[in-house]
Amino acid sequence: MAKLKNNTSHNQSRKAHRNGIKKPTKFRHESTLGMDPKFLKNQRFCKKGNLKTEKQVAEAVERKATREAKAKK
Repeated sequence: MAKLKNNTSHNQSRKAHRNGIKKPTKFRHESTLGMDPKFLKNQRFCKKGNLKTEKQVAEAVERKATREAKAKK
C-alpha cells in the first residue's frame, strides 16, 4: 500500500514556542566576505579619511566647551 501522508506541520508551532522563537543575533561588525568590491574599496577610502582618535577627542572637548559657553550666556 502506498504512503499517503508525506509531511505534517502538526505540533511544530507549539514546539517552537516552547523555547521561544528568538531573533537572530546581531553582530557588531558584519562580514565583508562576498560584498561588492567597488563598495569595499570606497569604504576603505572613507575609513582612511576619518579622524584619528586623539584628534577626535580634542575636537570633542573643544565642541563641548563652546556648547557650555553658549549655554551660560
